Amino acid sequence: PRFVLKAKNPAGPVTVTIETEQDKTGALTSKVGTKFSYAKFSVDKGQFKPDGSKVLETSLAVSPDLKLSFKTSKGADLGFDFKKGSLAATGTLDVMGLSKLSTSACYGLPSGLIVGADATYTFAENKGLTAFGYGFGYGSGPMKASITGTSKNAYTIGLLYKVNDDLSVASETVHSADKLCTVSAIGGAYKVPTVGTLKAKMGSDGILNACLVSEVVPKVTFVASGSVNPSDLSTFKPGFQINM
Repeated sequence: PRFVLKAKNPAGPVTVTIETEQDKTGALTSKVGTKFSYAKFSVDKGQFKPDGSKVLETSLAVSPDLKLSFKTSKGADLGFDFKKGSLAATGTLDVMGLSKLSTSACYGLPSGLIVGADATYTFAENKGLTAFGYGFGYGSGPMKASITGTSKNAYTIGLLYKVNDDLSVASETVHSADKLCTVSAIGGAYKVPTVGTLKAKMGSDGILNACLVSEVVPKVTFVASGSVNPSDLSTFKPGFQINM
């Protein structure tokens, strides 16, 4: 089994997070992180990992509509987020190696239809446009649907149906020239009275994943999860997590 304990504690304007994990051998590893804001500048994530590596994510609100970001871990990325009305756009540039530029945009129409696209341009070896995608989303009443496509001539259809306030079911299928239809996942979520929310899904690999999310006391959440191949119960893998 895998055990994870996550604790958050505010220290003035700074929030400190400690996440400790115990693996199957019993060894403990911890990650320490923080975040804080001052004026229009924010440290969204500052983290020290067990292997000695560091993560730093910062952002600056240039205007109510535009935010610049800088993220560094193994590399360094400079990005922007823009949102005004029904239009949203993002962009990320690898400023360390100047190897690629990624961008995306989406727009919400008055009818409720949402359209979007993304693209990746690779500067290295003059490869040019190396990937792109597009998508559409629409919701009406209890039903929501989405279609996303990629440069690999495959597209994914997602469906979500809210049966009632407690139960929702969803499915995801992939379609391509090689395979007309592949069911990649079927799942659902159910709110168990006085207990929490039970979520489960079955993937195309035949693995069943489930978790129960319960608020034990205010601001303390307990998550019990597990995965198993129904045809071989010896593959069962449990997991537990506490968020405070």
